Amino acid sequence: MLPRVALFIPCFVDQVCPQVGVDMARVLRRIGCEIWFPEDQTCCGQPAFNTGYWQDARQLAARFLKVFDKAEVVVGPSGSCVAMVRKFYPELLHSTFGLEKFFEFSEFLLKYNMEDVGASFPHKVTVHDSCHANRELGIRQGPRKLLKNVRGLELIEMRDSDECCGFGGTFSVKFGAISAAMGDVKTGNAEQTQADFVTAVDPSCLMHIDGILRKKRSPMKTIHLASILASEAAQ
Repeated sequence: MLPRVALFIPCFVDQVCPQVGVDMARVLRRIGCEIWFPEDQTCCGQPAFNTGYWQDARQLAARFLKVFDKAEVVVGPSGSCVAMVRKFYPELLHSTFGLEKFFEFSEFLLKYNMEDVGASFPHKVTVHDSCHANRELGIRQGPRKLLKNVRGLELIEMRDSDECCGFGGTFSVKFGAISAAMGDVKTGNAEQTQADFVTAVDPSCLMHIDGILRKKRSPMKTIHLASILASEAAQ
C-alpha cells in the first residue's frame, strides 16, 4: 500500500517553475497516492547553508522539520533540496532523527516499485545527471529506469552526463563566466545527441541549461522528469 505523501515544493519550484510541482502531484495521484501540501512550508535553508550563514540555515532547518513532523513520507522534485535535508541537516542539527522519510521524486517511485507510471512522451530525450542528486543521493540509474517505461520515448545518452552544468546555486552568481563556460560544454554534449529534450531531476540545473540553449538559439528544450512522467497519450 502506498503511503500518504506530503509534498515538499522547494522555493525554486514554487517561484520559477510551479508546473513541475503540479506534474509531480499528478503522477503521485495517478499511481494512487493520497497527497497533502503543508502550506506553511518555507525554504529548506540551502542558500543560507551554502553561503556560510549556518545559524540562519539552522533555524530554517528546525522549522522545516517541524512543518513536516506529522508526515509519513515527504517527496520533493529536487535532488538538491532533498540532499540538503538528508545529507546536511545532520551537520546543522547534529541529529538524523526523522530524515529517513524525505525522498526525491524518482527515488520515491522506485522505492515503491512504480517504474511504469503510465506515461507517454513520443520524443527523443537525453539525461543530465545533476551533481547533488547523483553525488549526494546516488540518483543516476533511477530516472533512466523510469524513462525506459515511458511510451514512445527514445532515451539517448549524452557524453559526460554526470559532469556539472555549471549552475551550482550561488556559484553561478559568483563565477558567472566559469558557470556559462561549463554550461556551454554541457549543452554542447546534449546537442550532439540530437535529442529533442534534455531532462533532469533538478529544476535549477534545467533553468541554467535552458538559458544557454536559448542563447544559442538551439531547438533543444528542457523538461523536468516529473513533467515527462505526467504526460499521457492524447485521447
